[in-house]
Amino acid sequence: MAKEKVENQKETKENQTEKETKTDENVENSDASVKVDENSASEEKGEESKEEILESKVADLEKENADLKDQLLRRAADFDNYRKRILKEKQDTFDYANENLLSDLLDSLDNFDRTVDAAASAQDVKSIVDGIKMINKNLVNILESKYNLVGYGSAGDIFNPDEHEAIGRVQNPDAKESTLKEVYLKGYKIKDKVIRHAKVMVETPNE
Repeated sequence: MAKEKVENQKETKENQTEKETKTDENVENSDASVKVDENSASEEKGEESKEEILESKVADLEKENADLKDQLLRRAADFDNYRKRILKEKQDTFDYANENLLSDLLDSLDNFDRTVDAAASAQDVKSIVDGIKMINKNLVNILESKYNLVGYGSAGDIFNPDEHEAIGRVQNPDAKESTLKEVYLKGYKIKDKVIRHAKVMVETPNE
């Protein structure tokens, strides 16, 4: 009887130990399940955070793109307005380039009209010639002083092919170098730029 009692106690103890082992296993499984749930929640939260960051970056890029597009359109419009303004100024310069010159020549033109009217009833030819000389002098002064126009070419000047156009040549045994024997048409320069070559007869040494 005592032996059976001992065996029953032993079996009861083993059952209790088995239950405790199962309880520990359940606790461990429960802890593992909690950890899995926490990891899943953390991963989901991380994915949501990444999506929010990506969406924010996309929104920033879209705004930057819109700003750049707006700047491009504004600059294109500014450039088009600038181009139109330059073309207008260029056309105005071309259309009115001679305005100042023509305005200065009006006085000389008026004097020519007066001289022509006076010549119709003039008794003295010399007065008409003097009037024309005066007009010529005033005209030359305007062109030289205001527009840097310089006339050149006189008999005896050294021949310069860059300034003179030889339309004939004569030889002179006494000549030491080529000179202008006769000037048929004066040349003109604006500062150092030739705008019309003088047409001349050249006297050259014997070859």
